[in-house]
Amino acid sequence: MDKLCVIFGAGEVISPRKHFGKDDLIVAADGGYAAATSIGLEPNVVIGDFDSGAIPENSPAHIVKLSRDKDDTDMLAAVKLGLRRGYRSFVIYGGTGGRLDHTVANFGTLAYMNAFDSRGFLVGKDEIATVITDGKFTLPKNAHGTVSVFAYGGAASGVTLKNLAYELDDAELLPDMPIGVSNATTAKGNAVVSVKHGSLLIFFPRK
Repeated sequence: MDKLCVIFGAGEVISPRKHFGKDDLIVAADGGYAAATSIGLEPNVVIGDFDSGAIPENSPAHIVKLSRDKDDTDMLAAVKLGLRRGYRSFVIYGGTGGRLDHTVANFGTLAYMNAFDSRGFLVGKDEIATVITDGKFTLPKNAHGTVSVFAYGGAASGVTLKNLAYELDDAELLPDMPIGVSNATTAKGNAVVSVKHGSLLIFFPRK
Protein backbone atom coordinates (compact mmCIF):
# COMPACT_ATOMS: atom_id res chain seq x y z
CA MET A 1 0.00 0.00 0.00
CA ASP A 2 1.26 3.48 -0.86
CA LYS A 3 2.39 5.67 1.98
CA LEU A 4 -0.28 8.21 2.91
CA CYS A 5 -0.34 11.91 3.53
CA VAL A 6 -3.18 12.30 6.04
CA ILE A 7 -4.49 15.83 6.41
CA PHE A 8 -6.81 17.12 9.12
CA GLY A 9 -8.88 20.23 8.50
CA ALA A 10 -11.00 22.27 10.87
CA GLY A 11 -14.33 20.92 9.59
CA GLU A 12 -16.33 17.87 10.66
CA VAL A 13 -14.13 14.91 11.63
CA ILE A 14 -16.06 11.71 12.31
CA SER A 15 -14.41 8.40 13.29
CA PRO A 16 -11.07 8.82 11.54
CA ARG A 17 -8.48 6.08 11.63
CA LYS A 18 -6.38 6.34 14.76
CA HIS A 19 -3.42 4.30 13.57
CA PHE A 20 -1.28 4.98 10.52
CA GLY A 21 1.92 3.52 9.12
CA LYS A 22 5.36 4.69 10.18
CA ASP A 23 5.93 6.19 6.72
CA ASP A 24 2.62 8.07 6.68
CA LEU A 25 2.71 11.84 7.10
CA ILE A 26 0.09 13.46 9.35
CA VAL A 27 -0.50 17.12 8.59
CA ALA A 28 -2.84 19.49 10.41
CA ALA A 29 -4.16 22.35 8.30
CA ASP A 30 -4.60 25.25 10.72
CA GLY A 31 -7.50 24.41 13.09
CA GLY A 32 -7.20 20.75 12.11
CA TYR A 33 -4.57 20.45 14.83
CA ALA A 34 -7.30 20.35 17.50
CA ALA A 35 -9.16 17.63 15.60
CA ALA A 36 -6.06 15.45 15.27
CA THR A 37 -4.94 15.78 18.88
CA SER A 38 -8.47 15.19 20.18
CA ILE A 39 -8.21 11.57 19.02
CA GLY A 40 -4.66 11.13 20.23
CA LEU A 41 -2.79 11.83 16.99
CA GLU A 42 0.16 14.21 17.09
CA PRO A 43 0.68 15.72 13.62
CA ASN A 44 4.13 15.71 12.06
CA VAL A 45 3.44 19.13 10.55
CA VAL A 46 1.03 21.95 11.32
CA ILE A 47 0.54 24.43 8.49
CA GLY A 48 -1.70 27.46 8.12
CA ASP A 49 -2.27 31.15 8.69
CA PHE A 50 -3.82 30.25 12.06
CA ASP A 51 -7.04 32.19 11.65
CA SER A 52 -9.09 29.19 12.86
CA GLY A 53 -6.76 27.98 15.59
CA ALA A 54 -3.83 29.20 17.67
CA ILE A 55 -0.26 28.22 16.85
CA PRO A 56 0.33 25.06 18.94
CA GLU A 57 2.64 25.46 21.89
CA ASN A 58 4.89 22.69 23.21
CA SER A 59 4.18 20.53 20.17
CA PRO A 60 6.90 18.41 18.56
CA ALA A 61 5.31 19.10 15.16
CA HIS A 62 7.07 21.19 12.55
CA ILE A 63 5.15 24.49 12.35
CA VAL A 64 4.73 26.25 8.99
CA LYS A 65 3.28 29.75 9.42
CA LEU A 66 1.61 31.13 6.31
CA SER A 67 0.66 34.70 5.54
CA ARG A 68 -3.06 35.47 5.69
CA ASP A 69 -2.57 37.39 2.44
CA LYS A 70 -2.15 34.30 0.25
CA ASP A 71 -3.77 32.59 -2.73
CA ASP A 72 -3.79 28.98 -1.47
CA THR A 73 -6.21 27.70 1.13
CA ASP A 74 -4.57 26.09 4.15
CA MET A 75 -5.76 22.73 2.83
CA LEU A 76 -4.16 23.24 -0.58
CA ALA A 77 -0.96 24.41 1.12
CA ALA A 78 -0.98 21.17 3.13
CA VAL A 79 -1.40 19.12 -0.07
CA LYS A 80 1.45 20.97 -1.76
CA LEU A 81 3.65 20.23 1.24
CA GLY A 82 2.83 16.54 0.94
CA LEU A 83 3.55 16.57 -2.79
CA ARG A 84 6.94 18.19 -2.21
CA ARG A 85 7.75 15.41 0.23
CA GLY A 86 6.96 12.76 -2.36
CA TYR A 87 3.49 11.66 -1.29
CA ARG A 88 0.99 10.70 -3.98
CA SER A 89 -1.91 9.29 -1.93
CA PHE A 90 -3.87 11.68 0.27
CA VAL A 91 -6.70 11.26 2.77
CA ILE A 92 -8.40 14.40 4.06
CA TYR A 93 -10.46 14.48 7.26
CA GLY A 94 -12.28 17.59 8.45
CA GLY A 95 -12.67 19.00 4.94
CA THR A 96 -16.49 18.86 4.97
CA GLY A 97 -19.33 19.74 7.30
CA GLY A 98 -18.27 23.31 8.02
CA ARG A 99 -18.58 26.17 5.58
CA LEU A 100 -19.99 25.06 2.23
CA ASP A 101 -17.49 27.21 0.31
CA HIS A 102 -14.63 25.45 2.07
CA THR A 103 -16.05 22.09 1.01
CA VAL A 104 -16.31 23.26 -2.61
CA ALA A 105 -12.72 24.53 -2.41
CA ASN A 106 -11.65 21.08 -1.25
CA PHE A 107 -13.22 19.49 -4.34
CA GLY A 108 -10.89 21.73 -6.33
CA THR A 109 -8.00 20.53 -4.19
CA LEU A 110 -8.85 16.93 -5.11
CA ALA A 111 -8.75 17.90 -8.78
CA TYR A 112 -5.44 19.73 -8.31
CA MET A 113 -3.73 16.52 -7.21
CA ASN A 114 -4.45 14.77 -10.50
CA ALA A 115 -1.95 16.97 -12.34
CA PHE A 116 0.77 15.41 -10.16
CA ASP A 117 -0.20 11.77 -10.72
CA SER A 118 -1.80 11.76 -7.28
CA ARG A 119 -5.15 10.78 -5.81
CA GLY A 120 -6.95 12.36 -2.90
CA PHE A 121 -9.93 11.22 -0.86
CA LEU A 122 -12.10 13.68 1.04
CA VAL A 123 -13.79 11.84 3.91
CA GLY A 124 -17.24 13.00 5.02
CA LYS A 125 -19.74 11.64 7.51
CA ASP A 126 -21.31 9.02 5.25
CA GLU A 127 -19.45 9.27 1.96
CA ILE A 128 -16.02 9.81 0.46
CA ALA A 129 -15.30 12.07 -2.51
CA THR A 130 -12.53 11.79 -5.07
CA VAL A 131 -11.78 13.30 -8.48
CA ILE A 132 -10.35 11.42 -11.46
CA THR A 133 -9.03 12.96 -14.66
CA ASP A 134 -8.61 10.97 -17.89
CA GLY A 135 -8.54 7.77 -15.89
CA LYS A 136 -10.31 5.02 -13.97
CA PHE A 137 -11.37 4.40 -10.39
CA THR A 138 -12.51 1.09 -8.92
CA LEU A 139 -14.62 1.42 -5.79
CA PRO A 140 -13.52 -0.50 -2.69
CA LYS A 141 -15.13 -3.89 -2.18
CA ASN A 142 -16.89 -2.78 1.00
CA ALA A 143 -18.45 0.33 -0.58
CA HIS A 144 -22.14 -0.59 -0.79
CA GLY A 145 -24.85 1.99 -1.37
CA THR A 146 -25.32 5.26 -3.19
CA VAL A 147 -22.76 6.39 -5.77
CA SER A 148 -22.90 9.74 -7.55
CA VAL A 149 -20.76 10.84 -10.49
CA PHE A 150 -20.57 14.41 -11.81
CA ALA A 151 -18.65 16.11 -14.59
CA TYR A 152 -16.18 18.43 -12.91
CA GLY A 153 -14.64 21.56 -14.42
CA GLY A 154 -16.28 21.08 -17.82
CA ALA A 155 -17.68 18.38 -20.07
CA ALA A 156 -16.46 14.83 -19.48
CA SER A 157 -16.48 12.46 -22.46
CA GLY A 158 -15.97 8.74 -22.79
CA VAL A 159 -17.59 8.12 -19.41
CA THR A 160 -18.19 4.48 -18.56
CA LEU A 161 -19.93 3.16 -15.44
CA LYS A 162 -19.78 -0.57 -14.76
CA ASN A 163 -21.41 -2.71 -12.07
CA LEU A 164 -23.76 0.07 -11.00
CA ALA A 165 -27.56 0.07 -11.10
CA TYR A 166 -27.46 2.53 -14.02
CA GLU A 167 -24.58 1.86 -16.36
CA LEU A 168 -23.05 4.04 -19.06
CA ASP A 169 -20.78 3.22 -21.96
CA ASP A 170 -18.66 5.92 -23.62
CA ALA A 171 -21.15 8.64 -22.65
CA GLU A 172 -20.78 12.38 -22.11
CA LEU A 173 -21.58 14.10 -18.82
CA LEU A 174 -22.07 17.85 -18.52
CA PRO A 175 -21.77 19.98 -15.36
CA ASP A 176 -25.24 21.48 -15.85
CA MET A 177 -26.94 18.07 -16.32
CA PRO A 178 -26.33 16.12 -13.08
CA ILE A 179 -27.75 12.82 -14.33
CA GLY A 180 -25.10 10.89 -12.44
CA VAL A 181 -26.62 11.59 -9.03
CA SER A 182 -28.00 8.78 -6.84
CA ASN A 183 -26.73 5.74 -8.66
CA ALA A 184 -26.10 2.60 -6.60
CA THR A 185 -23.78 -0.35 -6.24
CA THR A 186 -24.98 -3.83 -7.20
CA ALA A 187 -24.06 -7.44 -6.49
CA LYS A 188 -22.25 -7.74 -9.84
CA GLY A 189 -18.88 -6.85 -8.38
CA ASN A 190 -16.74 -3.80 -7.73
CA ALA A 191 -18.12 -0.69 -9.39
CA VAL A 192 -15.78 0.92 -11.92
CA VAL A 193 -15.92 4.54 -13.09
CA SER A 194 -13.77 5.74 -15.98
CA VAL A 195 -13.44 8.82 -18.20
CA LYS A 196 -11.41 9.28 -21.38
CA HIS A 197 -11.36 13.07 -21.48
CA GLY A 198 -12.15 15.40 -18.60
CA SER A 199 -12.67 15.07 -14.87
CA LEU A 200 -15.28 13.36 -12.72
CA LEU A 201 -16.21 14.11 -9.13
CA ILE A 202 -17.19 10.81 -7.53
CA PHE A 203 -19.01 10.20 -4.25
CA PHE A 204 -19.14 6.69 -2.82
CA PRO A 205 -20.22 5.14 0.51
CA ARG A 206 -17.75 5.43 3.34
CA LYS A 207 -18.56 2.01 4.80
